[in-house]
Amino acid sequence: MDTSLTPAPLLDAGEPPAVSVMNPHGAAPVVLLCEHASHRVPNRLGTLGVPVADRERHIAWDIGAEAVTRELARCLDAPAVIAGYSRLVVDLNRPLNSPTLMPAVSDGTPILANQALTESDRQARLDALFHPYHAAVHACVDAKRAAGQVPAIISVHSFTPVMDGVRRPWHLGVLWDQDGRLPLPLLDLLRAQPGVVVGDNAPYSGRDGHGYTLNTHSTRPGLPGVLIEIRQDLIGDTAGVARWASLLADALGRLVGHPDIHHVLAGA
Repeated sequence: MDTSLTPAPLLDAGEPPAVSVMNPHGAAPVVLLCEHASHRVPNRLGTLGVPVADRERHIAWDIGAEAVTRELARCLDAPAVIAGYSRLVVDLNRPLNSPTLMPAVSDGTPILANQALTESDRQARLDALFHPYHAAVHACVDAKRAAGQVPAIISVHSFTPVMDGVRRPWHLGVLWDQDGRLPLPLLDLLRAQPGVVVGDNAPYSGRDGHGYTLNTHSTRPGLPGVLIEIRQDLIGDTAGVARWASLLADALGRLVGHPDIHHVLAGA
Protein backbone atom coordinates (compact mmCIF):
# COMPACT_ATOMS: atom_id res chain seq x y z
CA MET A 1 0.00 0.00 0.00
CA ASP A 2 1.31 3.46 -0.94
CA THR A 3 0.84 5.43 2.29
CA SER A 4 1.78 8.64 0.47
CA LEU A 5 -1.70 8.53 -1.12
CA THR A 6 -3.46 8.21 2.23
CA PRO A 7 -5.01 11.56 3.22
CA ALA A 8 -3.84 13.05 6.51
CA PRO A 9 -6.47 12.95 9.26
CA LEU A 10 -8.44 16.16 9.68
CA LEU A 11 -7.67 16.52 13.41
CA ASP A 12 -4.09 16.96 14.54
CA ALA A 13 -2.70 15.09 17.52
CA GLY A 14 -3.44 17.12 20.64
CA GLU A 15 -6.58 18.77 19.28
CA PRO A 16 -9.81 18.24 21.25
CA PRO A 17 -11.78 15.16 20.24
CA ALA A 18 -14.68 15.23 17.82
CA VAL A 19 -17.07 14.30 20.61
CA SER A 20 -17.09 13.96 24.37
CA VAL A 21 -19.51 12.17 26.66
CA MET A 22 -20.29 13.76 30.01
CA ASN A 23 -21.57 11.54 32.83
CA PRO A 24 -21.49 8.37 30.69
CA HIS A 25 -22.82 6.21 33.52
CA GLY A 26 -25.71 8.51 34.44
CA ALA A 27 -28.62 6.45 35.75
CA ALA A 28 -31.58 8.26 34.15
CA PRO A 29 -33.28 6.65 31.12
CA VAL A 30 -32.20 9.65 29.03
CA VAL A 31 -29.48 10.46 26.50
CA LEU A 32 -28.85 14.20 26.11
CA LEU A 33 -27.37 15.55 22.88
CA CYS A 34 -25.71 18.84 21.96
CA GLU A 35 -24.78 18.81 18.28
CA HIS A 36 -23.96 22.52 17.99
CA ALA A 37 -21.99 22.97 21.20
CA SER A 38 -18.77 24.49 19.84
CA HIS A 39 -17.47 27.08 17.38
CA ARG A 40 -14.04 25.43 17.22
CA VAL A 41 -12.53 24.78 13.76
CA PRO A 42 -9.87 22.09 13.18
CA ASN A 43 -6.39 23.56 12.85
CA ARG A 44 -6.01 22.20 9.34
CA LEU A 45 -9.01 24.23 8.15
CA GLY A 46 -7.71 27.55 9.51
CA THR A 47 -10.51 30.10 9.76
CA LEU A 48 -12.73 28.59 7.04
CA GLY A 49 -12.33 31.97 5.41
CA VAL A 50 -14.71 33.43 7.99
CA PRO A 51 -13.83 36.46 10.17
CA VAL A 52 -13.52 35.71 13.87
CA ALA A 53 -16.55 37.86 14.73
CA ASP A 54 -18.72 35.72 12.46
CA ARG A 55 -17.25 32.50 13.87
CA GLU A 56 -18.54 33.61 17.26
CA ARG A 57 -22.07 34.24 15.94
CA HIS A 58 -24.98 31.82 15.97
CA ILE A 59 -24.02 30.60 12.49
CA ALA A 60 -21.06 28.70 13.99
CA TRP A 61 -22.68 27.25 17.14
CA ASP A 62 -25.71 27.34 19.41
CA ILE A 63 -24.73 29.87 22.04
CA GLY A 64 -25.38 28.63 25.58
CA ALA A 65 -26.58 25.18 24.50
CA GLU A 66 -23.57 23.28 25.82
CA ALA A 67 -23.78 24.89 29.25
CA VAL A 68 -27.49 24.06 29.51
CA THR A 69 -26.86 20.49 28.34
CA ARG A 70 -24.17 19.96 30.96
CA GLU A 71 -26.42 21.33 33.69
CA LEU A 72 -29.27 19.08 32.58
CA ALA A 73 -26.92 16.10 32.62
CA ARG A 74 -26.04 16.96 36.21
CA CYS A 75 -29.60 17.60 37.35
CA LEU A 76 -31.14 14.55 35.67
CA ASP A 77 -28.12 12.27 36.18
CA ALA A 78 -28.00 11.48 32.46
CA PRO A 79 -25.21 11.04 29.91
CA ALA A 80 -24.69 13.90 27.47
CA VAL A 81 -23.06 13.56 24.04
CA ILE A 82 -21.38 16.87 23.18
CA ALA A 83 -19.91 17.87 19.82
CA GLY A 84 -16.41 19.32 19.71
CA TYR A 85 -16.43 21.34 16.49
CA SER A 86 -18.44 23.97 14.63
CA ARG A 87 -21.53 23.32 12.58
CA LEU A 88 -19.82 25.33 9.82
CA VAL A 89 -17.33 22.48 9.38
CA VAL A 90 -20.09 19.88 9.26
CA ASP A 91 -23.59 20.13 10.71
CA LEU A 92 -24.25 17.01 12.74
CA ASN A 93 -28.01 17.59 12.60
CA ARG A 94 -28.32 17.42 8.81
CA PRO A 95 -28.80 14.49 6.42
CA LEU A 96 -25.77 13.63 4.30
CA ASN A 97 -27.50 14.96 1.18
CA SER A 98 -28.47 18.32 2.72
CA PRO A 99 -27.02 21.46 1.09
CA THR A 100 -26.56 22.87 4.60
CA LEU A 101 -24.47 19.93 5.80
CA MET A 102 -21.35 21.97 4.95
CA PRO A 103 -22.90 25.33 4.11
CA ALA A 104 -21.42 27.59 1.45
CA VAL A 105 -23.30 30.55 2.97
CA SER A 106 -24.88 30.84 6.41
CA ASP A 107 -27.28 33.67 7.33
CA GLY A 108 -25.71 35.83 4.63
CA THR A 109 -22.09 35.10 5.58
CA PRO A 110 -19.98 33.33 2.92
CA ILE A 111 -18.13 30.29 4.25
CA LEU A 112 -15.27 30.47 1.75
CA ALA A 113 -13.63 27.16 2.66
CA ASN A 114 -16.92 25.37 1.95
CA GLN A 115 -17.48 26.74 -1.53
CA ALA A 116 -15.27 24.39 -3.57
CA LEU A 117 -15.16 21.22 -1.50
CA THR A 118 -13.96 18.06 -3.19
CA GLU A 119 -15.48 14.69 -2.39
CA SER A 120 -12.28 13.91 -0.49
CA ASP A 121 -12.66 17.09 1.57
CA ARG A 122 -16.24 16.21 2.45
CA GLN A 123 -15.37 12.64 3.35
CA ALA A 124 -12.55 13.79 5.64
CA ARG A 125 -15.00 15.91 7.62
CA LEU A 126 -17.53 13.12 7.82
CA ASP A 127 -14.92 10.60 8.96
CA ALA A 128 -13.36 12.91 11.54
CA LEU A 129 -16.45 14.58 13.00
CA PHE A 130 -19.85 13.43 11.76
CA HIS A 131 -19.55 9.67 12.04
CA PRO A 132 -17.72 9.67 15.42
CA TYR A 133 -20.43 11.87 16.93
CA HIS A 134 -23.27 9.64 15.84
CA ALA A 135 -21.32 6.53 16.79
CA ALA A 136 -21.02 7.96 20.32
CA VAL A 137 -24.80 8.55 20.43
CA HIS A 138 -25.43 4.98 19.28
CA ALA A 139 -23.04 3.69 21.96
CA CYS A 140 -24.85 5.60 24.73
CA VAL A 141 -28.25 4.40 23.52
CA ASP A 142 -26.99 0.82 23.22
CA ALA A 143 -25.64 0.96 26.77
CA LYS A 144 -29.03 2.10 28.05
CA ARG A 145 -30.83 -0.64 26.14
CA ALA A 146 -28.36 -3.25 27.44
CA ALA A 147 -29.21 -2.06 30.96
CA GLY A 148 -32.90 -2.70 30.30
CA GLN A 149 -33.90 0.94 29.70
CA VAL A 150 -35.73 2.56 26.80
CA PRO A 151 -34.01 5.96 26.79
CA ALA A 152 -35.53 9.27 25.81
CA ILE A 153 -33.39 11.20 23.32
CA ILE A 154 -33.28 14.92 24.24
CA SER A 155 -31.42 17.25 21.88
CA VAL A 156 -30.60 20.77 23.17
CA HIS A 157 -30.26 23.79 20.86
CA SER A 158 -30.56 27.57 21.01
CA PHE A 159 -32.00 30.17 18.62
CA THR A 160 -31.50 33.85 17.91
CA PRO A 161 -33.94 36.47 19.31
CA VAL A 162 -34.27 38.01 15.83
CA MET A 163 -34.02 36.34 12.42
CA ASP A 164 -34.37 38.14 9.08
CA GLY A 165 -35.56 41.22 10.95
CA VAL A 166 -38.39 39.37 12.69
CA ARG A 167 -38.41 39.26 16.48
CA ARG A 168 -39.08 35.86 17.98
CA PRO A 169 -41.30 35.99 21.08
CA TRP A 170 -40.70 32.46 22.35
CA HIS A 171 -38.49 31.67 25.31
CA LEU A 172 -38.42 27.98 24.44
CA GLY A 173 -39.35 25.82 21.49
CA VAL A 174 -40.39 22.16 21.62
CA LEU A 175 -39.69 20.46 18.29
CA TRP A 176 -41.07 17.08 17.35
CA ASP A 177 -42.45 15.09 14.44
CA GLN A 178 -45.11 12.40 14.86
CA ASP A 179 -44.34 10.93 18.28
CA GLY A 180 -45.88 13.13 20.96
CA ARG A 181 -45.17 10.91 23.98
CA LEU A 182 -42.58 13.27 25.43
CA PRO A 183 -43.16 16.58 23.60
CA LEU A 184 -46.87 16.98 24.38
CA PRO A 185 -46.71 16.61 28.18
CA LEU A 186 -43.51 18.66 28.16
CA LEU A 187 -45.32 21.46 26.34
CA ASP A 188 -48.10 21.37 28.96
CA LEU A 189 -45.65 21.57 31.85
CA LEU A 190 -43.63 24.39 30.33
CA ARG A 191 -46.69 26.42 29.38
CA ALA A 192 -47.92 26.18 32.95
CA GLN A 193 -44.91 28.26 34.05
CA PRO A 194 -45.95 31.91 34.58
CA GLY A 195 -44.66 34.23 31.87
CA VAL A 196 -42.96 31.51 29.84
CA VAL A 197 -43.75 31.59 26.10
CA VAL A 198 -43.29 28.18 24.48
CA GLY A 199 -43.44 27.36 20.78
CA ASP A 200 -44.90 24.08 19.54
CA ASN A 201 -42.64 23.36 16.55
CA ALA A 202 -41.52 26.99 16.63
CA PRO A 203 -39.29 28.83 15.85
CA TYR A 204 -38.35 25.75 13.80
CA SER A 205 -40.22 22.56 13.08
CA GLY A 206 -39.31 18.97 13.76
CA ARG A 207 -41.22 18.12 10.58
CA ASP A 208 -39.13 20.07 8.07
CA GLY A 209 -36.69 17.30 7.21
CA HIS A 210 -33.64 18.94 8.79
CA GLY A 211 -33.69 17.10 12.12
CA TYR A 212 -31.32 14.27 11.26
CA THR A 213 -30.37 13.49 14.85
CA LEU A 214 -33.85 12.88 16.24
CA ASN A 215 -34.93 11.04 13.10
CA THR A 216 -31.91 8.74 13.30
CA HIS A 217 -31.71 8.11 17.03
CA SER A 218 -35.34 8.54 18.13
CA THR A 219 -38.01 8.37 15.42
CA ARG A 220 -36.71 5.49 13.31
CA PRO A 221 -35.85 3.18 16.24
CA GLY A 222 -39.14 4.06 17.98
CA LEU A 223 -37.60 5.74 21.02
CA PRO A 224 -39.16 8.76 22.75
CA GLY A 225 -37.48 12.02 21.84
CA VAL A 226 -37.66 15.79 21.63
CA LEU A 227 -35.55 18.70 20.43
CA ILE A 228 -35.57 21.69 22.79
CA GLU A 229 -34.70 25.19 21.57
CA ILE A 230 -33.84 28.00 24.03
CA ARG A 231 -33.55 31.65 23.02
CA GLN A 232 -29.90 32.63 23.09
CA ASP A 233 -30.24 35.94 24.89
CA LEU A 234 -31.72 34.05 27.86
CA ILE A 235 -28.73 31.73 28.32
CA GLY A 236 -25.80 33.99 27.53
CA ASP A 237 -24.52 34.04 31.11
CA THR A 238 -24.23 31.75 34.11
CA ALA A 239 -27.39 33.01 35.79
CA GLY A 240 -29.46 32.52 32.64
CA VAL A 241 -28.12 29.02 32.10
CA ALA A 242 -28.93 28.10 35.71
CA ARG A 243 -32.47 29.48 35.50
CA TRP A 244 -33.53 27.86 32.24
CA ALA A 245 -31.73 24.58 32.87
CA SER A 246 -33.48 24.36 36.24
CA LEU A 247 -36.87 25.02 34.65
CA LEU A 248 -36.28 22.36 32.01
CA ALA A 249 -34.86 19.87 34.50
CA ASP A 250 -37.91 20.26 36.72
CA ALA A 251 -40.31 19.65 33.82
CA LEU A 252 -38.33 16.77 32.34
CA GLY A 253 -37.82 15.26 35.79
CA ARG A 254 -41.59 14.89 36.15
CA LEU A 255 -41.76 12.90 32.93
CA VAL A 256 -38.57 10.83 32.90
CA GLY A 257 -39.24 7.24 33.88
CA HIS A 258 -42.99 7.32 33.19
CA PRO A 259 -44.02 4.03 31.54
CA ASP A 260 -46.27 5.82 29.03
CA ILE A 261 -43.12 7.42 27.63
CA HIS A 262 -40.36 4.81 27.97
CA HIS A 263 -41.32 2.09 25.54
CA VAL A 264 -40.43 1.28 21.95
CA LEU A 265 -43.14 2.21 19.48
CA ALA A 266 -44.55 -0.78 17.65
CA GLY A 267 -43.62 -0.91 13.98
CA ALA A 268 -40.54 1.27 14.35
